[in-house]
Amino acid sequence: MTTMRERWKTEIVHSLHAMARDKGLSEVDLSADMLAFETPPRPDLGDLAVPLFPFAKLFRAAPAAIAVEVAARLGDREIGTCEAAGPYLNIRFARSAVVQQVLEAVMHEGDGFGRTDELSAQRIMIEFSCPNTNKPLHLGHLRNDILGESLSRILAANGAEVRKVNLINDRGVHICKSMLAYQRFGNGATPESEGIKSDHFVGAYYVRFNQWVKDDPSAENQAREMLQKWEAGDTEVMALWQQMNRWAIDGISETYRRTGISFDEIYYESKTYLSGRDEVLRGLQEGVFYREDDGSVWVDLEEINLDKKVLLRGDGTSLYLTQDIGTAIARHGDWPFDRLIYVVASEQRYHFAVLFHVLQKLGMEWGKDLFHLAYGMVNLPDGKMKSREGTVVDADELIAGLERMAAEEIRAKGREEEVGDVNQTAGDVALGALHYYLLQVNPIKDMVFDPRESISFNGNTGPYLQYTGARISTMLRKLGQGSSGSGSGSDRPESGGTVDYALLREDLEWELVKQIATFSDAVRTAGRQYSPSVLTGYLYELAKTFSRYYHDHPIAVEKDAAVRSARVALSRAVVQVLRNGCELIAVPFLHVM
Repeated sequence: MTTMRERWKTEIVHSLHAMARDKGLSEVDLSADMLAFETPPRPDLGDLAVPLFPFAKLFRAAPAAIAVEVAARLGDREIGTCEAAGPYLNIRFARSAVVQQVLEAVMHEGDGFGRTDELSAQRIMIEFSCPNTNKPLHLGHLRNDILGESLSRILAANGAEVRKVNLINDRGVHICKSMLAYQRFGNGATPESEGIKSDHFVGAYYVRFNQWVKDDPSAENQAREMLQKWEAGDTEVMALWQQMNRWAIDGISETYRRTGISFDEIYYESKTYLSGRDEVLRGLQEGVFYREDDGSVWVDLEEINLDKKVLLRGDGTSLYLTQDIGTAIARHGDWPFDRLIYVVASEQRYHFAVLFHVLQKLGMEWGKDLFHLAYGMVNLPDGKMKSREGTVVDADELIAGLERMAAEEIRAKGREEEVGDVNQTAGDVALGALHYYLLQVNPIKDMVFDPRESISFNGNTGPYLQYTGARISTMLRKLGQGSSGSGSGSDRPESGGTVDYALLREDLEWELVKQIATFSDAVRTAGRQYSPSVLTGYLYELAKTFSRYYHDHPIAVEKDAAVRSARVALSRAVVQVLRNGCELIAVPFLHVM
């Protein structure tokens, strides 16, 4: 518990300083940073454990002896008790004081409970999604999107000023491939004439190109020639490009709206690649880069123990790296940041190592403030996806399938009347299932997405979290207490007086209070580690503990009004934390389910 923990930290540090003075030792060598807190392996050992190994050298004494002396100096206090346990101090909080402090803090802070000021005054830009305009979003994009969206919310909850940016990859030979296939096989068809979502319509021609090139290898050269025409501003090519890009971007934007993904600024590769090329040519002129005999421009990466990398092709056309240079410089000019985080798959580690180095070689000191959040691949149980072969898991189809499964589950449980709009609820459940499942694995790890498992109302899933929140909300409504959250429900106890928090004496009640109190720690850790999985794990444990408590201890039917009021206050705190946590991981909170 953050507040009580800090109070104990102050008490212990004061005691250690007093010990140092009594022994004639230098207090300068004694830092509060040396003090660490651990969770004891068993609840009966206390609420916190403090290892004293770091102080052995300073006091020239065994950690166990230091523990005995510190415990004797501290004794029993208003905030709890402290005892020596080998080389550890075991601390037990004064429960009633902590319970009241924590639950009143939740009710007072409401939607703001759990927020920290750890990143206060920091400006953090996060780039994520970055689709190509030759195909719709797929399962891999969905993991990227929710990582970026959730991390943005978590960093903002830690006090940072966050700017979410997207880069639309709307130029390059891959874009020309879908354009060329449409030009050859489209016969004037449109998404409307075919009754197909516009980004899917474009993506079908990218697949068609890769089928065509197997029969006609010259198609590759034709695509490169089209790219040269595009960079030269050919009127016919530009008109086709604008039309197909509009179709792709409109369709992708619809998927963003459906999944709750948003951006503060969208950059387009077509508008930044030229400035990137200019920067490369400036570096060439200044001797930072060099030119090969075929006219291509390269950078030697020996300084960072890598090989060499091409920055401009011999025909003068740009690469991804070229435009990324221009885009990064434009972004820093638009919104000077303290850190720029790129949410991009781990297979691009080399690319970003080169980009960050090249920017610093070009004199951009802020290049050292760039970070690549490399995340693992996501596949289905039956294997990998390949977009050029048309075997990717389409985002829209996946979400639609989850919605169907959620609707089936609602109807199977006979909950149609209770939830009201089945389709709306099914959509929220599907989104919760998708986002939670994609976030519960540490970003750096590869993962397998199992649609049927993700939609389960039991176990470590988004729907289980939503069900727990809805269950508490329904109970509170029936008791006339609202469902928690700012502006909803009432803080008034049923008895008309104040809540007697001392009545929350059960071990599971204490466990819930401790979990609630550590919510801000989970938010802080998730921000430090750039890992929303910290929060999904925390929320699952909180929901699981409350489910055990709800099963074993009556709330709505508790006959003692004072006990019922105390348990209602605890339930309202739990549901508030669930609401706040769900917001950070973009899982829709449901009041009924």
